[in-house]
Amino acid sequence: MLRLDGVTVRFGERTALEAVDLEVAEHETVCVLGPSGSGKSTLLRVVAGLQQADAGRVLLSERDQTGVPPHRRGVGLMFQDHQLFPQRDVAGNVAFGPRMHGMSRTGTERRVAELLELVGLPGAGRRAVTALSGGEQQRVALARALAPEPKLLMLDEPLGQLDRGLRERLVVELRDLFQRLGTTVLAVTHDHGEAFALADRVVVMEGGRIAQTGTPLEVWQRPASPFVARFLGFDNITAATVHGDTAVTAWGKLTVPQGTPQGTTLLLVRPGGVLLRSPAEGLRCTVETRTFRGGDASTVTVLLRPHEGPPLEAACTLRDAPEVGAEVGAIFDAREVVALGGTDEDEPSTLSPAAGHITAQ
Repeated sequence: MLRLDGVTVRFGERTALEAVDLEVAEHETVCVLGPSGSGKSTLLRVVAGLQQADAGRVLLSERDQTGVPPHRRGVGLMFQDHQLFPQRDVAGNVAFGPRMHGMSRTGTERRVAELLELVGLPGAGRRAVTALSGGEQQRVALARALAPEPKLLMLDEPLGQLDRGLRERLVVELRDLFQRLGTTVLAVTHDHGEAFALADRVVVMEGGRIAQTGTPLEVWQRPASPFVARFLGFDNITAATVHGDTAVTAWGKLTVPQGTPQGTTLLLVRPGGVLLRSPAEGLRCTVETRTFRGGDASTVTVLLRPHEGPPLEAACTLRDAPEVGAEVGAIFDAREVVALGGTDEDEPSTLSPAAGHITAQ
């Protein structure tokens, strides 16, 4: 459906996209993730024809889009701020695309009614868009983007202005809607939770390049680099020297999964893999802070200050969370230890295997 071949975009001396290759299959939902300045919104604008590429090609249904204006590309674009027409009612907003494409009045009215039913706003056609809630405006914007039956629907931070509870409900509704319609979707967001709930595949961007692509589960379980791990909220990263199934780290010796690359590497230990025990067991630590995350699982993130080595984050239930200032022991679940590719300038690079500590070069 969509293919980007070596797309590069420069703004003066700054490179926003660097030789990006990306494919989106028909009926697939792909979410592009990344922090501000990573190039994700520029990528969307290039596909839409709102930004010219300095190099590379955009192909839709195998057709090169070079020189094709935005309104002839057959794509729908939904912005974060919805950009509804305030002078038009709900029906007038949704009908805009079909009318621009020459659909008959009867056909347009039928299409508007179908879409408002689909997005959960039946009978709302005569309502003023200025009187709608944020969630209702988001639904109208989605209906308007879908109305011309685009071959590709693109979403730019579609839920960014909504409160958390509403975002969590709507992202589930959107995924169900796209699956029922068979819509091909390319979305950009900085929220990995939103992307993982919505997408069949996620693409993580760093500095205008693709850092990792895969299913949500693949990216979550095996981040490809320290950047990706930290972007996903994982901070337990340390240099290590691996021999067999054992790694020497600043936190002592850790058991690692079978198949972990041997020699010098970087290891991630997910907070769920840092298990709290009595001070006599494992790595002795002091509880520095604890943060209640809420939700059904009542998860608490505990920041540990080891007597030796850098800080550690552990995740546990509220019932099992120790008090601030308590002394605990930390042991590590090998199933939650992941070897990371790439390098990380924030991490010391040389280990002393005998001592089990990191020595800065």
